[in-house]
Amino acid sequence: MGQTKILLVEDDTEISEMLKNYLTAENYDVVCAFDGREACRLFEASEFSLVLLDLMIPKISGMDVMQQIRKSSVVPVIILSAKDTEADKTMGLALGADDYITKPFSVVEVLARIRANIRRATQYGHTAPVMPSILEAGDLSMNVTDYTLTKKGRRVDLTAKEFEILKLLMQNPKKVYTKEQLYSLVWKDVYYGDENAVNVHISRLRNKIEEDSRNPRYVITVWGIGYKLGDVL
Repeated sequence: MGQTKILLVEDDTEISEMLKNYLTAENYDVVCAFDGREACRLFEASEFSLVLLDLMIPKISGMDVMQQIRKSSVVPVIILSAKDTEADKTMGLALGADDYITKPFSVVEVLARIRANIRRATQYGHTAPVMPSILEAGDLSMNVTDYTLTKKGRRVDLTAKEFEILKLLMQNPKKVYTKEQLYSLVWKDVYYGDENAVNVHISRLRNKIEEDSRNPRYVITVWGIGYKLGDVL
């Protein structure tokens, strides 16, 4: 098996070198970019299993790099940033980040987050049921074999977590899921009461599948409890 390839986008050379040395010692193949333009060029030129992305980088901002990546890929992206407000984290997750680590950070924590995100992405990418399974809800058609979703016959691109949230709801149309349950089942991690990640992914999902995200038909809020599939079967 070849090395897992990571794109590290960080303009601070000391941090970049420290992370590269540490991750290389853990048998990762690390490619470094020091500005946004170089990051986009490297990402387009090669296949990566994960991106570590600083937000405050020159030439093209980290947020713009994130948007560029999400136009063509659902590769896991972990933001590394000195910006630690809830607004900054929300913006990063809303643009498609899978995780957000604030500076200063522990390299042990970074490694743990990398392993967790790659494990989840690999899980989605290697699912291969023998028989195809199609889920239908209103105008939505989901193929859980090849992880595709269409609405009125047109492809809707979802991230892995968005897909898993919608799949849970479509597989169990009468069940109401709490935020804790969604986090546990989709993120496969312990829920510590941070609703931000769930809220942001629900909002992004609605923006992609609903005609009017403020009056959703598919992903319905059950006030005081959680979320369920709307009565669109």
